[in-house]
Amino acid sequence: MINLKDKVVLITGAGKGAGRALAIAFAAQGAIVAANDISPNNVEELVTEIIASGGKANAFIEDVAKKVGGQFLVKAVEDEFGRIDILVNHAAVEPHMSLLNMDEWDWHRTLDVNLTGAFLMTQSAGRVMKEQGHGAILNIVAGTGEGSKKDAGAYLSSKAGLVVLSQQADLELSPHGVRVYAIENSVDIINSVISILEAE
Repeated sequence: MINLKDKVVLITGAGKGAGRALAIAFAAQGAIVAANDISPNNVEELVTEIIASGGKANAFIEDVAKKVGGQFLVKAVEDEFGRIDILVNHAAVEPHMSLLNMDEWDWHRTLDVNLTGAFLMTQSAGRVMKEQGHGAILNIVAGTGEGSKKDAGAYLSSKAGLVVLSQQADLELSPHGVRVYAIENSVDIINSVISILEAE
């Protein structure tokens, strides 16, 4: 098993779903969890749960789809813990509506959170990791390997873009000791993440 003790793990969209499960799993392995979400309710409850279980965590409330928010988040985590070892880009929105009926705002918000947010976080955290000489960035793209799904055009388009972004970011950052991965396994994301980190 990979030694995650005292590794600083920043997880976006950690308030629910796979992000929440990953935060709990990382904390159980001794990692320091920087849990981000746009809404304080779920993520603060998560942090309370982790601390009550003997883990280490702190909540960071920011909208990662905004450049200033993403930059402030990375700076706040670095100021709090001194470094960022692992970034998990989990924050996502998934509107369930057909392309013909989708409002332009829903389309843009999906791309802003799922793709642009991951880009902004990769950019800001990537600079920190490059300076450190090590790091791992994990982009959750669950669903892209499952083929077309009804009323998921915006979501799948954004995640397909994130797959390519992951490949390009890895190409640029791997010479500096920073690896970037797209995690496609929606069935068991936690084990997929652990397996990748063990191969580091």
